[in-house]
Amino acid sequence: MRRLLLMTLLLLSGLAHAELPETDWLELMPNSDQKALEAMPEISHDTPEANGTFNGKGGLKQEKGLPAVMYSAKTVSAMNGKQIRLGGYPVPLETDGKGRSTLFFLVPYPGACIHVPPPPPNQLVLVRYPKGLKLDDIYTPLWVSGTLKVEQVSNDLADAAYALDASKVRVVVDTDL
Repeated sequence: MRRLLLMTLLLLSGLAHAELPETDWLELMPNSDQKALEAMPEISHDTPEANGTFNGKGGLKQEKGLPAVMYSAKTVSAMNGKQIRLGGYPVPLETDGKGRSTLFFLVPYPGACIHVPPPPPNQLVLVRYPKGLKLDDIYTPLWVSGTLKVEQVSNDLADAAYALDASKVRVVVDTDL
């Protein structure tokens, strides 16, 4: 009996530390937007920003003339308040006194902060992480876990349709793949 109790406690302990299942970025986008993206023509990346020339505010702001889905802030209401684990790449916004990122955008692919066009607002998540995370490289993929909120966020850099109060942020390691 004692052995069974010990095994049960070990199992429950392991479950308590288990991570949430991965949320796919497409789950943040309504079906109508997914279909519109699939039907979208190729977009030119021939811009001054793509060549490394930045002469305006904010690298993530949308340009005029893109298909409407590229501006979409339509959300999936069922995601509001949901505990999720989302993989992506950081775009740092604020750091604490120790140089740790406490506020950043999470984007679905590397380089979204320098490539034009950026992801639609419903594919950008503002992450609030008061503990902070030392970011040495924005091309390092992260797992971010916490409570997702449908929340419109706008700043000089970008517009986002979601915010996430992170309880855990960690670098993706080879064993995750």
